[in-house]
Amino acid sequence: MTNKELADLIFPNVTKTIEDYEKIYPKRDLPEGAVVSRFAPSPTGFVHMGSLRSAFIAKKVPKDTNGVFFLRIEDTDGARTVENGIQGIIDDLKNFDITIDEGVISQEEQIGSYGPYIQSERKEIYETFAKYLIEQGLAYPCFCSAEEIDEIRKMQELNKERIGYYGSYAKCRFLTNEERAERIKRGDPYIIRLKSPGDFNKKIVLNDLVRGKIEFPENDLDIVIIKSDGLPLYHFAHLVDDHLMRTTHVIRGDEWISSTPVHLQLFQVFGFEPPKYAHLGTVMKVDENGTRRKLSKRKDPEAAVSYYHQKGIPVEAVNLYLMTIANTNFEAWWDQNPTLGIDDFKFDFKKMSVSGSLFDLEKLLNISKTYISRLAATEVYNRLLVWAKEYDSEFASILEKYKDYTISILNIEREQKKPRKDYESFSTIKNYIWYMYDEYFTGDLEYQFGKIQDSEEISRILKTYIEKYYDYNDDKETWFNKVKELSKELGYCTDMKEYRANPDNYPGSVADISTVIRVATTTSSMTPDLFEILRLLGKDRIQKRFEKFIK
Repeated sequence: MTNKELADLIFPNVTKTIEDYEKIYPKRDLPEGAVVSRFAPSPTGFVHMGSLRSAFIAKKVPKDTNGVFFLRIEDTDGARTVENGIQGIIDDLKNFDITIDEGVISQEEQIGSYGPYIQSERKEIYETFAKYLIEQGLAYPCFCSAEEIDEIRKMQELNKERIGYYGSYAKCRFLTNEERAERIKRGDPYIIRLKSPGDFNKKIVLNDLVRGKIEFPENDLDIVIIKSDGLPLYHFAHLVDDHLMRTTHVIRGDEWISSTPVHLQLFQVFGFEPPKYAHLGTVMKVDENGTRRKLSKRKDPEAAVSYYHQKGIPVEAVNLYLMTIANTNFEAWWDQNPTLGIDDFKFDFKKMSVSGSLFDLEKLLNISKTYISRLAATEVYNRLLVWAKEYDSEFASILEKYKDYTISILNIEREQKKPRKDYESFSTIKNYIWYMYDEYFTGDLEYQFGKIQDSEEISRILKTYIEKYYDYNDDKETWFNKVKELSKELGYCTDMKEYRANPDNYPGSVADISTVIRVATTTSSMTPDLFEILRLLGKDRIQKRFEKFIK
């Protein structure tokens, strides 16, 4: 029996050839140097920070080169697929502004000319490529049971040999085509294996875009390419899809480095040009004891992308942080170009850390503070309201009730050369501005007045200020001069240099007077510009707050 006859027996319904698919999926008409990359997750759970980083880079590189970025769903392992897993991936990418040029855009819809972009819908294509390998004598059906494979492994362990289905251990490799045909006709279950042409004692070289030159032994394992259910294993599907979809760059985690010899060999046996590979270092975290470990979906809440929505950390801030851990020169560039964005920055694989990225939540929050500080107050209000409607409905109703007032609050110390950086996320803004709303300024509140503790003195300061000195129409300079006049009237030092030189000559300074006014108004000694706060509150509300202390 010839190889072709065996191939026809195994795949009687396959009528197309590889050449047919080459015509269906021709080389892309793109500018020279344009990158075609993909994000190709399995629908087995939520998108985590590590895979989000991979998708972010896989999107950025084509964008820099007028190329194509597509989303492919690798769902050939049905046992691990979760309900709504595909839609979850699509939503996670969309929520972080990672838009695709081609691929799966909903559970039911795909865009692009190189689909289907869901692997379980490409079975006929994989069968065509597998049939070709059998015709060429480069693949064969394997009838070994799980028990037989386990027996081979035990023998290899006993002999202290490499584990795997190769060489003399690849028993079904040596069957004749007649024996294979007889067992197939008899109904024996089987899978399809690659008949590897590799020699483990020879070396191959991968020129990785991140790590440079990497040497491996050639692959000599007869890997499974088609499972008993007719669907491919990842390695084979990777070859077929990336060739036909004309992928130029495969950007993925470094856990796939060890699989690269298999992937290069598959491209070799078909005579296809392989894509360029960029293996990204692991996203790490430092434990409390100082030990570095992989960011864990199980242990670390910040590994889930949903964490950032719940916290109200702007998507743009997350993406800015991803770029800082992707390219070591980005942070300095962004500091020098504060008005520019990620799209203006040119990504460079050579600026990636080989050892992996250290995930630093504090640094991300600092980037978030900077980003929020550069937004207009109206934009902060709009985005805060969106967050509050989902996570704090009571606060949302207050925001809607006092829209213009809230925007004015958010604008304090914003429109200046160095805007104030209080807000690290939308979820923390309420903690900074709650005292500006009478709905929250009720009940038992805690006050720490600093240096001046005597209740009668506090009463005297507040009473004198509100009755003699406060005037809504004052500008900032006039307002502060009046606070100094108040300080002088009550015997406090108005010159901070003088006070620091002779503190024992005074009961306190103008700063202490300001603190009493600030704390009585807000409960806090650390707030944005007091003048702006007082103007927004107005005399009646200030007086009402002071009445708690005035005797």
